[in-house]
Amino acid sequence: MTSAEYETPATPEVRTLAERVFHQLQDAIVRGELAPGSKITEPGLSKAYGISRGPLREAMRRLEAHRLIERVPHVGARVVKLSMKELMELFDVREALESMAARIAAEHMTASEIAGLREVLAVHEKQADLASGEAYYQREGDLDFHYRIVVGSHNRMLMALLCDDLYYLVRMYRTQFSASGARPQKAFVEHHRIVDAIEAGDAELAELLMRRHVSASRENVMARYAASLEGRDEPQVVAGNGLVT
Repeated sequence: MTSAEYETPATPEVRTLAERVFHQLQDAIVRGELAPGSKITEPGLSKAYGISRGPLREAMRRLEAHRLIERVPHVGARVVKLSMKELMELFDVREALESMAARIAAEHMTASEIAGLREVLAVHEKQADLASGEAYYQREGDLDFHYRIVVGSHNRMLMALLCDDLYYLVRMYRTQFSASGARPQKAFVEHHRIVDAIEAGDAELAELLMRRHVSASRENVMARYAASLEGRDEPQVVAGNGLVT
């Protein structure tokens, strides 16, 4: 039995607070407010979010489980930062699994689930960032087009991998290196074509379109990530947010 198994179970109040802090930190990491590779400390985060160490540690354990932070020996906790090779591997997995999810969704998605996808795209179409070509930001969960398709596959293994295990790591790079220029509108059109294929029950076409869509996303993210590495700076100290150099 590990030492973690001997820990006293958290009270409902602590769990509720830890849940709130988890979502705050998760959002800060996904949006880049806590920069990739930045060291984070319990005292800094405790001060920034005004909570005790107990709920914070529980929140950090969840962030580690979702691959958003990592423990480095003799250094401490850091926001995860993938190498170019690791990022490429992540998108290789995403391309394979999400295209599979689209194919299965075309076979199993219900009419109400497809209508829900259409509603999500209608919400996205009204976003100012998409209309201006600045980005195509999707909120997590039910307002995330890709998340809804994976859920629509009704495949529990795919859901565990893409909606839990890898979801926030993928989301972090999708958000921080999102498309600009003509790409946001193209991505939006591609989403509509994928839904059309799913609604038609054309599994092969849905798989092909999703594969092409994720491949285009990968090319965009990799290019923007490479550009960011060329001019990267070391993490800076920002008062009160838990970052240290």
